[in-house]
Amino acid sequence: MVRRLTRQEMINVIEGKGSAYRVPCVIHPWLNPGAFGEKAEEVRKIAETVPCDVEILPLRMPEVFVAPAEAPGYRWLPYDNPFGPGVPLDAVSALDWDRFGEIDAAFPDANEPLLIPPYPPRGDTYRVAHWFYWLFERFWSLRGMQNTLTDFYDCPEKVHWLFRRLTDFYKTAIRRAKEELDADAIWTSDDIGMQTGPFFSHEIFEEFFLPYYKELIGYTHSLGMHFWMHCCGNILPFIPDLIGIGLDVLHPIQKYTMEEREVAEKYGDKICIWAGFDVQRTIPYGTPDDVRREVDFMIDTYSRPDGRFLFGAGNGITPDTPIESLRALFDELLRYGTK
Repeated sequence: MVRRLTRQEMINVIEGKGSAYRVPCVIHPWLNPGAFGEKAEEVRKIAETVPCDVEILPLRMPEVFVAPAEAPGYRWLPYDNPFGPGVPLDAVSALDWDRFGEIDAAFPDANEPLLIPPYPPRGDTYRVAHWFYWLFERFWSLRGMQNTLTDFYDCPEKVHWLFRRLTDFYKTAIRRAKEELDADAIWTSDDIGMQTGPFFSHEIFEEFFLPYYKELIGYTHSLGMHFWMHCCGNILPFIPDLIGIGLDVLHPIQKYTMEEREVAEKYGDKICIWAGFDVQRTIPYGTPDDVRREVDFMIDTYSRPDGRFLFGAGNGITPDTPIESLRALFDELLRYGTK
């Protein structure tokens, strides 16, 4: 039986204080065996061959329109969905700036008990409190993608208002995660990169994102926790800024958007990279041997004597992934990634 890494071993890896006896495995948050249908049990058994070295504790963030029956005010917007079921939120504008006062007055309270689900008492495992959608992703889910990208220019004061309210909400959620769950880290997401480059200029990033990112990461550190960020796409121009404000773990350094060796050589000693195995091409369409070669490449590229490397998937592993390729991924990670 493969031993799960301890909390202290994970802290050492993340903080660059030494590698563990094997490369830390954090693939499991990106693998849903149930999505594989009749192969679900086989996938589950493959995943069990290498333990997940962190415990992921999802927080229950508000939804855009739908509130729980026991907490009718716990939603981002204080009115019902006017678009009907199935309409994608990136294509419409759920947040109507003409209703600004109403939205401001009814903004959800992060002290809502439902935000922290009940979890078992902690053991000796590194615990990560988690939600998806930080600032940019939450913004476009409320305003739609087109309005989001123009609001930075057309109504910057309202963007700052939203980011201020979200940051205050998240700070309360983070404090509660520490107090109620004894979390070691916060993990959230903001996909601010496309395949070829960022969604917006460095000037927009500096004005609207960097101050709030810095505040939230600093607050997390003040509580004795690490901060993890998932960010798809090419964000190469932003990586030095993220390191400068103290981001601890960056995921995934998406393949085919950035040059992995360049990122590892420039920044591998400054931030822990949660490198993501390619889920767009290699694992769904490559052979098991292709998968093994890519695992070896990732370990050779990112591994350091002082740690700062976690192994994961670049995003959700899709159910068209061949079982033998999935087996090769876990098997090679254990074989090649163990000292």
